[in-house]
Amino acid sequence: MQLPIRNIAIMAHADAGKTTITEQFLFLGGQIRKPGNVDQGTAQTDFLPVEKDRGISVRSANTSFVWKEIRINLIDTPGHVDFSADVERVMRVPDGVILVLSAVEGVQAHTETLWAALRGRQIPVIFFINKLDRVGADSELVIRSIVKELKITPLCLQKTTGEGASEVCITSLLSPDNMQDQLVEHIVATDETLLNRYLDDQEPSFTDISRQLTRLIRSNDIFPLFFGSAKMGLGTRELLDAVVDYFPSPGGDAGSPLSALVYGIGHDKIMGKIAYVRLFSGRISNREMIWNATREVEEKVTQVRRVFQGRYEDIGTVEAGDIAGISGFGSVQTGDLLGGTNAGIPTEVKLKVPLLTVQVKAVSDKDYAALAEAMSELAMEDPALEFEWLREEAEFHIKVMGWIQMEVLERILADRFGISARIENPTVIYKETPSGTGEGFVRYWMPKPCWAIVRFRIEPGERGSGVAFQSIVPVNDIQQKYQNEVERSISGALKQGIKGWEMTDLRITMIAGEDHPVHSRPGDFTVATPMGIMDGLVNTGTTLLEPMIRFQIQATEELLGAIVSDITRMRGSFESPVMDDGRFTIGGMVPLATSIDFPVKLSSRSGGKARISTQFCGYRECTDELGVIRPYKGISPLDTAKYILKARKAIQ
Repeated sequence: MQLPIRNIAIMAHADAGKTTITEQFLFLGGQIRKPGNVDQGTAQTDFLPVEKDRGISVRSANTSFVWKEIRINLIDTPGHVDFSADVERVMRVPDGVILVLSAVEGVQAHTETLWAALRGRQIPVIFFINKLDRVGADSELVIRSIVKELKITPLCLQKTTGEGASEVCITSLLSPDNMQDQLVEHIVATDETLLNRYLDDQEPSFTDISRQLTRLIRSNDIFPLFFGSAKMGLGTRELLDAVVDYFPSPGGDAGSPLSALVYGIGHDKIMGKIAYVRLFSGRISNREMIWNATREVEEKVTQVRRVFQGRYEDIGTVEAGDIAGISGFGSVQTGDLLGGTNAGIPTEVKLKVPLLTVQVKAVSDKDYAALAEAMSELAMEDPALEFEWLREEAEFHIKVMGWIQMEVLERILADRFGISARIENPTVIYKETPSGTGEGFVRYWMPKPCWAIVRFRIEPGERGSGVAFQSIVPVNDIQQKYQNEVERSISGALKQGIKGWEMTDLRITMIAGEDHPVHSRPGDFTVATPMGIMDGLVNTGTTLLEPMIRFQIQATEELLGAIVSDITRMRGSFESPVMDDGRFTIGGMVPLATSIDFPVKLSSRSGGKARISTQFCGYRECTDELGVIRPYKGISPLDTAKYILKARKAIQ
């Protein structure tokens, strides 16, 4: 008989103690004999060598254990913003999330980002204020920052004494033996029946209060808050009880058609690639053929495994609502949808946008082919890298979040693939947009057999609007199947503009054209579209767009003049500072290109006492002199003769 399930994730800003909490859970659940230590590299879910050495999580880790006859599938996520793409993928999996805050650092910029995404997904959340034993711990201050920054008032189910020392104690405010009046009143006020009984002096039972609290948590009307010190094992048992009591069981019908999400890819030395899958309906069994709807291919399951970090258990079958590792899929990639339906699968969540592009180079030329294979494999696991292999230039390009991700990638290439590689200094990712309105024309009818004649009108769009395409060409001029091919080719045609960057914020209208009843093929319009688009961009001209960062800085008053001067020097803008008890808060916008290293400089200038939070806020026009213009990578559609030969595979 299958046990009831809770699918949960632990999320937080860096160094809040997520992995230490996971260790305590595994210890309480009997999976390990004693909790591991992150700093000593003995944590079960920090299994990569780079994680053990650096003491940080760089990939989400899956594990499973039983607590009070409930199967808990837990995903421990990275906390550093450089690995936000991993958290984005995990965000589609859990039915409840523990959001951890440090009792010393409190709400951080990444906490706000996570909270906004969790609210968008409407996932039930339990807050856990960790590290109460640390010097400087102040849970009251953290709670006030939750109210101010996250715009909600959590429901404290415990109280603390002796914070900031190892003698810290936690007392429950809601138990069969102790129900705080204020807490009871808050809960009964949410239910008319309970409230009427309470007003008639009928004291509600603990069971009534607990049942109503569970309903409120699962409906996202209340967000409970717990305290503890995971390092000391304090408060983690109560937190685990809350997971079982308050988070919902997953839905889904095992008898319905399969609907599943591949949210991660792992590797086993014996079984090879392992796809981490959450099932929303249906079931998957050993030796079964499964349809990958994303790749449009059918693949055979070798083994269905229960995932314990570092080891696996063959369970034969996994059913709706559960999580498992599937062996045997060759072409599967992170983000793939399995089965013939997408029923119940949540939409994607965006936390951060990669704003830096880098080139990856093998230290030794003999490793070029091996590096290409390794980068292709890593891109299957992390599509956010957007790996580009430019064969003509023999270059590998990826998009990254920041410096730590770059260092970790170098280490993974060395540890896992045995390749010594270096990642070049990053370049800010600019974009292009049309400077005006114009037309592009292409007549692709030589060398025969081919025939595709198309005319486009290209216009600037509103900032942030992306790409809009429409056709006003009658199907008598161009058959619908050919027009569909043009539309499918638009995104590829806009990967590089005339200044070497991806095009955005434009409207493209196909206004004229013709096919040929004998010579036209769908592929002709695939070849023609980039030539017509690029011809139009030459006629409209393009304007560079640079990424902008919104910032908020808190520091002591004596630093105000220097910080304002720095913002001005970085071509930034700022709002009036707000003064409060010898400190100030100032917000504004700066270009990413001028401010990449500013957080480090600010920390150095202030002796670590200034706090900065940043968030991408869109693209803004930029002159060519202040931006970066790149040569076209590969063969440009403007070089029509060579481009056609390449498209028709006449040249390599």
